[in-house]
Amino acid sequence: AFGVIADIQFADAEDGYDFGGCRRRYYRHSLRLLREAVRTWAGESPPVDFVLQLGDSIDGQNARRGEAESALQQVLEVLGQLSVPVHHAWGNHELYNFSRARLVQSGLYSRPAGSSAGPADRECHAYHCSPGPRLRLVVLDAYDASILGTDRGSPRYQESLRLLREKNPNDDLNSPEGLKEPHFVAFNGGFSQAQLDWFNEVLKFSDENQEKVIVMAHVPLHPSASNGVCLAWNYEAALSVIHAHRCVVCVLAGHLHDGAYCLDWHGVHHLTLEGVIETPPDSNAFGTIYVYEDKMVLKGRGRIPDRVMHF
Repeated sequence: AFGVIADIQFADAEDGYDFGGCRRRYYRHSLRLLREAVRTWAGESPPVDFVLQLGDSIDGQNARRGEAESALQQVLEVLGQLSVPVHHAWGNHELYNFSRARLVQSGLYSRPAGSSAGPADRECHAYHCSPGPRLRLVVLDAYDASILGTDRGSPRYQESLRLLREKNPNDDLNSPEGLKEPHFVAFNGGFSQAQLDWFNEVLKFSDENQEKVIVMAHVPLHPSASNGVCLAWNYEAALSVIHAHRCVVCVLAGHLHDGAYCLDWHGVHHLTLEGVIETPPDSNAFGTIYVYEDKMVLKGRGRIPDRVMHF
């Protein structure tokens, strides 16, 4: 069993609204909802073996307020009350607050030591581990190609900006207005070829060893588990890798605060979790997933519905 939570986006700030000005965001209450989730996981029987934090743990406004470090410490302090590992995905809001180099030095860097765990680039927050017999977790870095959190003079930034400008002519690169491919916006990102090649090798190993694989990333990888905008830039390339193998049973993501779900033609479940940040204080948005030989069962709390995913 393992816990799942997405888009906490904590800030010690009054309630506000999303960029469209119509969706209420409960910045301060999100930490209280996280505490409730941690208390629930700590009391689970059987106990959870690990927790997946699917990205955007703190809100971007912390950077403007000069409170990025303190906000992150408060979130990590709550998660630190768990006696099990917490695996973190990096989201756009982490990268509004910190550079990639700084995130490597933070408590959000859950990639294990040693080169065999992930790609050669240590600033790529992708890795794999085996939390149980014949079960593998793969954490993907959906901002490996991105203009966020990267030095403007770096090849990573320049190449990402070139790709984004090629697909998005809008003055505001966060606007999908009029785009043929509306997911080419700055608040999304993508995967480098090096990460995709590494991912392919990991799945090849899992195929050979008859493992079941759970993939997590901040940004959804399937259009039907998205609203068409909140989607990784080169999601097709990531799906091609997944569909070239038999082992992947589920892809977990956040980013889209409404949540979404689909079962793709290859039999892979794509579950996008509802975000804590837009959850009223009298509800919640987290879950516990129980893994069996032939299925995964999600017990959702608050806004997150229960779900059975057969494989």
